[in-house]
Amino acid sequence: MKVVLHGTRGAYPTSTPENQKYGGDTPCIELIHGEERLIIDAGTGIIGIDWNRYDPSKRLDILLTHLHMDHIQGLGFCKPLFDPNREVHIWGPKNGTYSLNTRLNRFLSPPLFPVVLRDIPSQPHIHELSQSEIELGPFTIQSNYIVHPGPTLGFRISCEGKTLTYIPDHEPMIGTDELYNDDRWISGFDLAYKTDLLIHDSQYEREEYIKGKIGWGHSCMTICSEFAARTQVGRLVFFHHDPAHNDTRRTQMFEDFMESSNYSFPIELAVQGQEIEI
Repeated sequence: MKVVLHGTRGAYPTSTPENQKYGGDTPCIELIHGEERLIIDAGTGIIGIDWNRYDPSKRLDILLTHLHMDHIQGLGFCKPLFDPNREVHIWGPKNGTYSLNTRLNRFLSPPLFPVVLRDIPSQPHIHELSQSEIELGPFTIQSNYIVHPGPTLGFRISCEGKTLTYIPDHEPMIGTDELYNDDRWISGFDLAYKTDLLIHDSQYEREEYIKGKIGWGHSCMTICSEFAARTQVGRLVFFHHDPAHNDTRRTQMFEDFMESSNYSFPIELAVQGQEIEI
């Protein structure tokens, strides 16, 4: 299974020269196994996917972790949605008040977008997920709610014995800067447990997090790594880079963190365009 990182930035896209090394597009990753593909999140990173590599006769599945703007702002510019001959399925978190279709329609309709959801040529099928397990081609997807404002899902994807856990916006605990002693109270624990690759929110450095970001629904590099250690992951990728942190600062944050850390698994910063084999 190959994972391609098409968008690695959080909150909002940035195109300044100082933010090119790690990428300026918002979250979107692509999973590839043979001729089968799966898209997760539809930030601006989805716009850069080379759709010519896709067999137009195959259905397209897009999984959304949540509906914050940085995770759906590329959806209206996803070319396959405007092909009337394409079968498109969009999956996202269930909400007790409004359907996923209703919530997506608020974004894909005037005045925010010129085309309403019901008029999109592919007529996408909308599916709601909660604590679910589904199979899409060779991929088995386990979803569960995790700690982040609004209904938000984390995903654990398995394919031929290999696993990826994708939790791009996440704070594993509430109201504290330390992981709980009891694993059962740590958000996302089961999704990440002994996964081969964990792609996880690491937006802040520890001092920045403690001084004013606790409870915002995001993690710092320290908490992200402690979470990865507790869940015994094989490899960790720091994701959801803060657009206010240019590449120089992000690199320095990472180097300072690594100098004071000693983990048994490899840790790296996500880079837009990166391909990872699992």
